[in-house]
Amino acid sequence: IWEAIWKSAILGTVQGLTEFLPVSSSGHLTLLQRVFGFDENSLMFVNIMLHFGTLVSVCIVFRKDILALFKKPFKTLLMLIVATVPAAVVGVLCNSYIDDAFAGEKGLLYLAICFSLTALMLLVTEMVAKRRKKHTELGWKNTISMGLMQAVALFPGISRSGSTIFAGTVAGTKPEKLAKFSFLMSIPVILGGFVLEMKDIIFPDESTELICGTNEIIGMVVGVITAAIFGFLAIKFMLKVISKANYKWFSCYLVLLSLTCFWLDALAVL
Repeated sequence: IWEAIWKSAILGTVQGLTEFLPVSSSGHLTLLQRVFGFDENSLMFVNIMLHFGTLVSVCIVFRKDILALFKKPFKTLLMLIVATVPAAVVGVLCNSYIDDAFAGEKGLLYLAICFSLTALMLLVTEMVAKRRKKHTELGWKNTISMGLMQAVALFPGISRSGSTIFAGTVAGTKPEKLAKFSFLMSIPVILGGFVLEMKDIIFPDESTELICGTNEIIGMVVGVITAAIFGFLAIKFMLKVISKANYKWFSCYLVLLSLTCFWLDALAVL
């Protein structure tokens, strides 16, 4: 039981922080799974609750903005739907291929490349944001570019928040509008991940051995609590980061992480 608790606590903390910090939650979870040798089937239950925990945190912070989506003229809601389409299409068509590639022999190398690409995007984002004098209102051009980058972020190591903030900044979006819309964009993506993993639980294929005992249930509870708490803290922190356009420390961290993955791949340790 203690093993289930510490595994869930680690994964919940990592998921909560990295889902909203521009460092890629999927990349970190993929790396952790390799480092700690977590069993994919036994963690499926916890992964569901990790998604649910981060969903809870973003809904709490942006509850007023979420309610405002359903008031006339519904423009922001429509832009949110359009911005979600690219990620939904790529996810449905390519998700299994992406998972297989990053779980395979060259997975660490792919992670290293993607982490370095995110680091580069964050550096460019900071340079553009600090040199820009004029900003534009959130419009279709901004949201479509953010939506396309969110689709790219389905690759582990490419940060969803980092890539959408990059696209919005390059398009000249006002920082406060950019921050809110980027986080609102995460809701359908996280919800989609939650639904897909629920599908695997309800309709498991022949290769999936599902075990749902006391340990897994306790793991769910620990995972959702830690993911929600650290997700909430990460969102609050990122709102300040975006307003100041200070991304270089995240970029430095990702460069170190990328070099670590290159090193581990070269040594064939994992």
